[in-house]
Amino acid sequence: MKNKLLRIAKDTNLFLKQFIQKQKKTELVLAMKYGLFPGGKKIRSKILLDIGALFKIKYKTIIVIGAAVECIHAYSLIHDDLPCMDNDKLRRGKPSTHIKFGESTAVLAGNSLLTMAFEILTSSNLKIDKKIKVDLVKKLSETSGHQGIAGGQYLDLYFEKKKISKNKIVDMEIKKTGKLFSFCCAAPAIIKKKKNKDIKFFEKIGANIGLLFQIADDLIDFKGSSKIVGKKTGKDKKKGKATLISLLGYKNAIKYSNKIKFKIINDLNKYGLNSNNLNETLNYILTRNK
Repeated sequence: MKNKLLRIAKDTNLFLKQFIQKQKKTELVLAMKYGLFPGGKKIRSKILLDIGALFKIKYKTIIVIGAAVECIHAYSLIHDDLPCMDNDKLRRGKPSTHIKFGESTAVLAGNSLLTMAFEILTSSNLKIDKKIKVDLVKKLSETSGHQGIAGGQYLDLYFEKKKISKNKIVDMEIKKTGKLFSFCCAAPAIIKKKKNKDIKFFEKIGANIGLLFQIADDLIDFKGSSKIVGKKTGKDKKKGKATLISLLGYKNAIKYSNKIKFKIINDLNKYGLNSNNLNETLNYILTRNK
């Protein structure tokens, strides 16, 4: 699993570096690259590859789409860390982008990464039908805005120090984290021009993977070491964040995450697809310590 992630990370980062290199250099590029590289573990790209393999999507196509996803993910992290949001000074073991470059530069770098994702999807590097490119852009736009990441972050902040129901927490976490995983799972089905009901099925799979990932992330914050994780831990409880751990408790949150994992695998098996690769990735998500 680790070797697979390293290969995806290497190929994705190489594509992104070459893509940025071909563009006109501006004053924001340094901050953009700082927030984008080395760029985490590429779990979203691995999910994209797992589902893409089920549809026999070319590896190069997956890398290009995965690069766009990583730009969206990096933008969201840069903005999440801002003082007006979660006010995190450390990210991936180094100072957050706004600490390194200042708040205004961090906002603009995040905005630039957000828009660069759509440049990538519409570029000649992605060798698929133009109509499919439009469909991917539409889906990723929905994922990134008020119906997805931005809306989820708003709810995350709004729910602080409030008593929130399980359904509302799940909805918030699916928007904040699950929507980008939904895109990763739906993209191969969109490329293969599958029916809308099939695309919706894979979006649901992705939403559950995102929920699983968020619970695992919250568990790490609850019990993890800041030195290992590369960012401050224990902040969710301190800020009064609405999480499934705060609602269900640590042990019950683990049980709930295992239940979600079983549902994901069971749904794929019922759909008639081999879920071995995805199962490996889900196990990694649940057992990681950072």
